[in-house]
Amino acid sequence: MTMALAILAVVLLYWFPGRRWMARWGTTPDEVARVMPGDALIANPTHSAMDAVTVFAAPEDIWPWLAQMGYQRGGLYSYDWLDRLFGILDRPSADRILPEFQKLAVGDHVPLGPDERNVLTVALAEAPRSLVFFYERGSFQWVWQFGLCALDGHRTRLISRGTQHVPKSAAMWLLMRIMEPASFIMTRRMLLGLKQRAELLRAQRAARPDCDRQVA
Repeated sequence: MTMALAILAVVLLYWFPGRRWMARWGTTPDEVARVMPGDALIANPTHSAMDAVTVFAAPEDIWPWLAQMGYQRGGLYSYDWLDRLFGILDRPSADRILPEFQKLAVGDHVPLGPDERNVLTVALAEAPRSLVFFYERGSFQWVWQFGLCALDGHRTRLISRGTQHVPKSAAMWLLMRIMEPASFIMTRRMLLGLKQRAELLRAQRAARPDCDRQVA
């Protein structure tokens, strides 16, 4: 009986405050309520989650890392060993700007692994402020949005919002319950990886004021 109550308490803590915390990590109430480019791409979303972090760098120092994301590109800046284990990446995430991947346009494809079905389509690319990806497979839809909001000349709020429309079925419900914590763990680490790289890039540019910014 005691074990059953303990399990129930853990489930309730995860289902209510735990899931809410994961779905809003690092965000402010204003950011959660904010309309972001790409919100209208899914008419009837079934789930949405946001994560945010303050980066001590300008949007121009963050954008190049976003522009080069993807398989056989710059990576995802998260837990590389997990992304490589599941075949999403084939190499460690880049720790430098890759000029050949800096041009993004609406309609471009960004692969997530060798499976040609796992491809993000660029729905919006407004350097250095907004980047929106769209993914559709069967009746599953996913929009992945990035917003770069400058607080001043030295700080930027980096916001990620993921919104899905998931078909109603017991199998998909169970899959999403598994994916929620996994997505949170990987996305949180990704934002911290972007923050680390952008702040290092800013420091390098400060040391070399003649260095041109590489922005798509």
